[in-house]
Amino acid sequence: QVQLMESGGGVVQPGGSLRLSCTASIDVRSFSTMTWYRQAPGEAREWVAVITPGRNTNYAGSVKGRFTISRDNAENTLYLQMNNLKPEDTAVYYCNAVQTGVHYWGSGTLVTVSS
Repeated sequence: QVQLMESGGGVVQPGGSLRLSCTASIDVRSFSTMTWYRQAPGEAREWVAVITPGRNTNYAGSVKGRFTISRDNAENTLYLQMNNLKPEDTAVYYCNAVQTGVHYWGSGTLVTVSS
């Protein structure tokens, strides 16, 4: 059974950085795409960044230039490096992976940006 587990969330001041991790229970090369989403309090879940098996990446406009998505196949781990964090980045961040059309989700990790 596919399991995804996020880690790395926490409380950080505006302008600070965090790196989120998402470790999969299987070889991440079996996924067609891996994506980070986030959900702020009272808001709908939104797409943040995606990476393909060929390591092509794409970002939501609100995070472009500040966040970097990457994947370590040897560690079966997806990363999200977040720099210059803003209060509006406060949310629960979720990892998503797609395998043969089936979407798998982690349980999320909370990021709070506050002074």
